Amino acid sequence: MKGEDHNENDTGNDTRTNQAIRASELSYRRLFESAKDGILILEADTGRISDVNPFLTELLQFSHAELVGTPIWELGPFRDIVANKSKFEQLQQKGYVRYEDLPLETREGRKVAVEFVSNVYQSGDQNVIQCNIRDISERKLTEEKVRALNEELKQGILKHERLEAQFIEAQKMEVIGQLASGVAHDFNNILAVITGCNDLITFDLGANSPLREYTEEIRLATERAAALTRQLLIFSRKHVVELVVLDLNDVVKDLDKMLRRLAGEHIELTSVPGKEIGHIKANSGYVGQVLINLVINARDAMPNGGKLTIATSNVTIDETYLRTHPDAVRGDYVMLSVKDAGAGMSDEVKAHMFEAFFTTKPSGKGTGLGLTTCQTIVHQSGGYIAVYSEVGKGTTFKIYLPRVDQPLDITAGPDQIGPLPRGTETLLVVEDDPAVRHLARRILEAQGYAVLSAANGEEALRVAQGHKGPPIRLTITDVIMPLMNGKVMAEWLKTTYPDLKILFTSGYTDDAIIHHGVLEAGVAFLSKPYTPATLTCKVRAMLDNETDTAFLRKQRMKANKSR
Repeated sequence: MKGEDHNENDTGNDTRTNQAIRASELSYRRLFESAKDGILILEADTGRISDVNPFLTELLQFSHAELVGTPIWELGPFRDIVANKSKFEQLQQKGYVRYEDLPLETREGRKVAVEFVSNVYQSGDQNVIQCNIRDISERKLTEEKVRALNEELKQGILKHERLEAQFIEAQKMEVIGQLASGVAHDFNNILAVITGCNDLITFDLGANSPLREYTEEIRLATERAAALTRQLLIFSRKHVVELVVLDLNDVVKDLDKMLRRLAGEHIELTSVPGKEIGHIKANSGYVGQVLINLVINARDAMPNGGKLTIATSNVTIDETYLRTHPDAVRGDYVMLSVKDAGAGMSDEVKAHMFEAFFTTKPSGKGTGLGLTTCQTIVHQSGGYIAVYSEVGKGTTFKIYLPRVDQPLDITAGPDQIGPLPRGTETLLVVEDDPAVRHLARRILEAQGYAVLSAANGEEALRVAQGHKGPPIRLTITDVIMPLMNGKVMAEWLKTTYPDLKILFTSGYTDDAIIHHGVLEAGVAFLSKPYTPATLTCKVRAMLDNETDTAFLRKQRMKANKSR
């Protein structure tokens, strides 16, 4: 009986054990079937799939029958026999493999990012491998969105920092510009005195006087100094643009002597003027400034000497040229080219060459304003500038200035117009610099004019109100003065003397008489430093109600007759 009882207990235990196993298997099966992750069961020795849950079949779009019995490395989503078989062997050895971002491919070819974890464990009397596969596509998408937002935020911060830096730089440039224009104003007053006195000395010297060689050197030096101040004014945007119709060949010819001096004896400078080139509308002083700056750059690029060629020609920018030079504008131009055989420029240097204060020259050897000035002048004249340069092969600058179908303006210098024009009218000179004021008064009185003078606008009003002689016909006034500027003073004077003519002069200007760098309509202006000839010619032309061009043409005819 005892034995029978023992057998009955064993049978009951087996039944309970089997029931527990079936319950466990059923529970596992429910978890397996309802899991929200993919599950693959592999035979550990062969790598064949023995089971797969519905989540994975739905994710990969393969049926249960298509997956079961197939080695994993032969299955479409995992099809890479060499790589995956090698990884399977590693799994057999290590018993665990994890991939945080594994791309699987569905039946339709869509890539699915998954997290793949495999474990080897014992099931009954054999080893199996369970692979848990989690779809992380949405998580990756969220992470990418977060990264994109972070990148946008980062770029926004960087952009803000760049804008802030640019604003600070702009403020610095504005301060530098104000300082530069102030220096140019004072320096131009000094140059006006030097130029005026030198010209008066030259007039008194005989044609064969040995002293004329020295006065010519002074004249060239003051022209170079005036070019430097003009460069500062262009940079600070305190310059006045007076555009006239020019022959570019004449501008190059007039500067030939100075350019050769600037280049030096070690440079072989050749000028090749084009035949019958068209006219341009520009400022001769500023076109000359471009030439001076380019010649200086070419000279510095050839410290051991070399060839420098300045040439002019008519060119037409057409569609073919525009394909490789999109910044250009189609049309007819007069081209000024400056070609050197110097060191040339690298792509990095060319990328920054027009930036203010950028220079490759040693400290103290360059301001970094030369090419910036050239670009400003060319654009101001409606032109275009192109650069061709290779390291070791030299550099060519090509300046394209629009051709105009208009007759030339007369821009003859004082040596072409003969004796200075005279007059007997009463004039008022208003100038805060005493040396310039005294010189202007002396020049005009020497030509027969009755001249009153004042140091500022308020004093000028008192002088005009107290004047008892012949009416004041013309007032020559500086624009920038303390207490009251020239524009305000002129408006007060015109209320009392409506027929009074006003000639503004300045080494630089603010917005008093200009708009966007161009003189207001009807404003007469004489830029400093002026010469006795330019001052007296301008005054006489205004008193005679003539344009500068008509007056100079008449003076030239008189000079030719006297010869």
